[in-house]
Amino acid sequence: MNVTFANLGRNTDLRRMTIAAIGGFAFVCPLMEFVSVDVAPISFSSILFVAGMGALLGVGLTVLWSAMRARKHVEYLRLYSALNNMNQGLCMFDADDRLVVWNERYVNMYSIDPKHIWVGCKVPDLLNARIASGTFPLEPVHYDAELRTAIKQGNVFKLQIALPDGRVIAVVNQPMEGGGWVATHEDITERTRAERELEQTKSFLNTIIENVPSPIIVKELPGLRYLLINRAAERYLGIDREMVLGKKSNDVLPPATAETINAEDQKLVVSGQSTLVEEHAILTPANGTRIVTAIRFLVRGSDDQPQYLITVIRDLTDRRRHEQRIAHMTLHDTLTDLPNRAAFDECIGATVELAAKSKDSFALLCLDLDRFKEVNDVFGHTIGDALMREVSARLAQACQGAFIARVGGDEFVVVTPTGPQPATAEALAGKLHAALDTDIEINGRTLRAGLTIGIAVYPNDGADAESLVANANAALDRAKSEARGSIRFFEMSMDRQLREKRALQQDLRTAIARNELELFYQPQALIDGEVIGFEALVRWHHPRRGAVPPSTFIPLAEESGSIIELGEWVLRAACREAASWPRPLCVAVNLSPVQFERGDLPNLVHRILLETGLPPTRLELEITEGVLIGDFSRGLSILRRLKHLGVRIAMDDFGTGYSSLSYLQSFPFDKIKIDQTFIANLDHGQQSATIIRAVIALGRGLDLPVVAEGVETEEQLQFLTKERCNGIQGYYLGRPQPIEAYSDIVGRTPPRAKKPTIAAAG
Repeated sequence: MNVTFANLGRNTDLRRMTIAAIGGFAFVCPLMEFVSVDVAPISFSSILFVAGMGALLGVGLTVLWSAMRARKHVEYLRLYSALNNMNQGLCMFDADDRLVVWNERYVNMYSIDPKHIWVGCKVPDLLNARIASGTFPLEPVHYDAELRTAIKQGNVFKLQIALPDGRVIAVVNQPMEGGGWVATHEDITERTRAERELEQTKSFLNTIIENVPSPIIVKELPGLRYLLINRAAERYLGIDREMVLGKKSNDVLPPATAETINAEDQKLVVSGQSTLVEEHAILTPANGTRIVTAIRFLVRGSDDQPQYLITVIRDLTDRRRHEQRIAHMTLHDTLTDLPNRAAFDECIGATVELAAKSKDSFALLCLDLDRFKEVNDVFGHTIGDALMREVSARLAQACQGAFIARVGGDEFVVVTPTGPQPATAEALAGKLHAALDTDIEINGRTLRAGLTIGIAVYPNDGADAESLVANANAALDRAKSEARGSIRFFEMSMDRQLREKRALQQDLRTAIARNELELFYQPQALIDGEVIGFEALVRWHHPRRGAVPPSTFIPLAEESGSIIELGEWVLRAACREAASWPRPLCVAVNLSPVQFERGDLPNLVHRILLETGLPPTRLELEITEGVLIGDFSRGLSILRRLKHLGVRIAMDDFGTGYSSLSYLQSFPFDKIKIDQTFIANLDHGQQSATIIRAVIALGRGLDLPVVAEGVETEEQLQFLTKERCNGIQGYYLGRPQPIEAYSDIVGRTPPRAKKPTIAAAG
């Protein structure tokens, strides 16, 4: 029995069948006895039969019950297998919030100790198990409360949990009918990372496309509706992209533009070939007409069918406008917008060529404004510029179609139409004069500008542009020298003078190489007669003409540009000479306004000082106000750079201009030199004496030394001494001579005795 039971113990179903057979026999025996009492006596065979039937009944019932259990077990195995093969972790809770089912994925996902999870445990138990394994980073009480509230209200409770190890789990708690809920836990780490990378990629591409300076427009196919428009395309169209996206060309663009673009779209779809639309004009919805080129191409899908139509636009409008402005500026004066010298050169050349073919005549008028410099000096450049614009407008209107250009600060040229000459030119000159006869109101000021005109007629006064221009300028020079405000036609005598002038300019260019230039030196002294320096003055000994006055060749040098080379020679020679003097006297050198306009003057001065070894404090540079009149900012900048070298800057010919006072305020000059015309007129009236007193007082107030030029008499010296002028220069002290005449002063020979008059003046 023990073995049998032992064997039954090894086979549960056999044990159950044996017990069922015994039970059936035990059940039938009493039944037989009951039956036998009423029917027939019990026999051994009947007992065996009944026992067999009972046992058979028990076994049958046992087999039937085992079969039913086996079916349920198979179903359980299938469910168990399904749950444990899920990619998601799963938990099921009953209506009492107790755990009834979970899978291995859930346990492994959160590294839960199997001892800490059981049927019937509740949410806090599970959360504690996860906290123990380090896989629940949230606040458990708050989480449990939110979960219960959502389930109670029949709502799905979702959230994403970022675990400390970097995984991201998506949790969905789904309520069930009749109570309870099912919770799924899905590891979405890779998906989240992929989505994040995809979003970053999309963001990157969007950023790139948004910041591409060229307009980019994408349409979907086959509908040809706008799908994408970048920021540059918004600016190009002039409207917000929200007004465009999802619409077709006809809904957005002007009809003519839409028709053109639709035709291009259809052509591209049919051909399938990328196209370059050359430069063309297109009318945009709200940004006017634009000049553009466009590259258009298709993008195909995975089925090789056209999916998108992309247009990349190059907007050339601003570039073309900029080029037009540059072209206009190249040929026009920035202040007056009249044609400039370059435009005049083109015009005069073309006019001469046309007149030569047609055998016609025309005239060239050179105009020079009178009193314009005075306006600039007295009222400043702002008023001067406004006056220049008004004068230019009046002259242009008076020309009535004739070509007019501004070729200099206050210089204009007019090319008349072909016609009878000189009558046509004379009539036009009269109209130009009349245009400036009336006063001009500028900012409440009443101003007046006159006009001097020189005229040359083609072909009598010049058969080519160069000759005609030169002769018209010669006529203008004659008019200015004889009578401001007049009109002069060119004459042959002017041509002779012009040829002489050109020859002299040509000779001047070679004067340095031929050693024809020489420096003379004139002493500069304190009022008591003590010589403190010399002014270097250039002289030209022409091999045929003899001594050419500086008043003749200096203007020629400035006009031709050779003053640059001449000025450099004078500066170097004067510094070299002064550096050789035993006594440390100063040397003064005059600078031309042209030297400020061309080249790097401060660098030249610095280089010459280094070459000659002359200390900067012994060099004095004399300038006139012309240096600052042309380009005030540039002139002032150069003066400051020169001052920074340590040289001294003197204002020469002070009192002859109108803006000197403002210049004294703008730059710290080291000296003021009173022009010699005021000294010469001391004996002819009180006006010069008053001006000299005012200048000396001004210098005293500004703590600036004042030197009087052109002092020739004892009376002039006594006046200046009385007025406490600081220094003098002139024939009374000494004439310009070669430095050998002043050897004693510079320390090369024993000093001469001072003039008694100068000593007495002290």
